[in-house]
Amino acid sequence: MKIEVKYFASIREAAGLTNETVTLDVSATPTVDSVRTLLAQRSSTLREALATGRPVRTAVDHVMRGGDFELADGCEVAFFPPVTGG
Repeated sequence: MKIEVKYFASIREAAGLTNETVTLDVSATPTVDSVRTLLAQRSSTLREALATGRPVRTAVDHVMRGGDFELADGCEVAFFPPVTGG
């Protein structure tokens, strides 16, 4: 199964990428959280950026989704920190 992952703002800086295609093991239905955990294992900076306790927002196919949302083949998953400002 393949998904397209996009990174934004500080998470993009930690990943060193804007986007990538990720191949997932389909022995279990992947979720937003399982992909987040998988990606966090790649480097210490990405692990810190995607840590479970950090307020990371996730959109799947342009719709905000929670960590337990199940992913489908070919979907787009975007990770970004909350937007702040005034």
